[in-house]
Amino acid sequence: MGASFHGFPGLDRPAIRRRLMAWYRRTRRDLPWRRREGDGYAQLLAEFMLQQTQVATVVGYFERFLSRFPAVTDLARADVGDVLALWSGLGYYRRARNLHAAARQIVEEHEGVVPRDVKALMRLPGVGRYTAGAIASIAYGTRAAVLDGNVARVLMRLLAIDDDPKSPVLRQRLWQVAESLVPTRRCGDFNQGLMELGATLCRPNSPACVQCPLRRECGAHALGLTGRIPRPGRRASVRSVEFVVAAIRRGRRLLFARRPLTGLWAGLWELPSEPVRPGESPRAARDRLRKRLLASCRLSVTPATHTTRQLTHRRVTLHVYMGGVAPPASTHQPRRSFARDGRLPAKRFRRSAGSSPCPARWLEPSDLPSVGISRATHAVLKLLSF
Repeated sequence: MGASFHGFPGLDRPAIRRRLMAWYRRTRRDLPWRRREGDGYAQLLAEFMLQQTQVATVVGYFERFLSRFPAVTDLARADVGDVLALWSGLGYYRRARNLHAAARQIVEEHEGVVPRDVKALMRLPGVGRYTAGAIASIAYGTRAAVLDGNVARVLMRLLAIDDDPKSPVLRQRLWQVAESLVPTRRCGDFNQGLMELGATLCRPNSPACVQCPLRRECGAHALGLTGRIPRPGRRASVRSVEFVVAAIRRGRRLLFARRPLTGLWAGLWELPSEPVRPGESPRAARDRLRKRLLASCRLSVTPATHTTRQLTHRRVTLHVYMGGVAPPASTHQPRRSFARDGRLPAKRFRRSAGSSPCPARWLEPSDLPSVGISRATHAVLKLLSF
């Protein structure tokens, strides 16, 4: 079914700009990146973190990142492992890798200054049209539009457009509307006002129309359609996947391995794991995982516990098997040695049969802040009281 346009008259752009910016000045939330609106690096960092993540969650991470990497040059010089460690728990880790790659490109190609041009920004890893417009307008006052989910909802209600907001044709029209609304001055404030309105008042459910500064210009409000607009989109299918996980203890430490640099939780540290193949039992995957561990490692036959995590398009169940390291068979047989930092010889742990070795380390609880770990692994460690 196509879009429904309910014949509401064109937008009063001057009134929308005037009322929205007056409301934004009065009610804007005090957020740390808004105290640095002229700082391109701060806006770059904030926009990467705010992608698919709530503001309340981002605030602490933003402040910790700026404390650790106060300038884009500091971030560019950092090891990506350190960046992932600081990002740990924020999710969508590809953003962290793209942020690090973007910082390096800014240093190499832009002399360490975040570009003010939208096209130049869009050439950075992980920066799309919306992110580029937000950075350029907020940091530099560049006249550029933004269109995220919140802004799309506001514009669809203003125009009384009843359609799926993910429709490519509609998205293109909404971009045109957004561009036509941006004023020539203080466009950063205007864009933030649109985003703020969608986040705080023009919510998907139960919008606070009585408090909205644009209710006089809103077609959906005038026609009683705010409950129908936007039309709910089709939900993405969620795929169930399972892993077996080995919790191998050695004194106060657990054995960790680094995941491949592509795919789910790429580059993060985890307890050694193996995917359960379609139609396979966790026991079969456990046997396969056992063959990849050190010969001295022992693994329980049945799982001790399990946990399930809901990701965007996956429902992940982790079956946790307990284990330990057997003592040497003879007092005359030397123990395998480990480096002082707890590193395990990489050649002794393989991702799968025939694959190249992956890094492995023995870590204790105090080591965890220095490595990147997913929320799923944190959930397992909590179950283990580690």
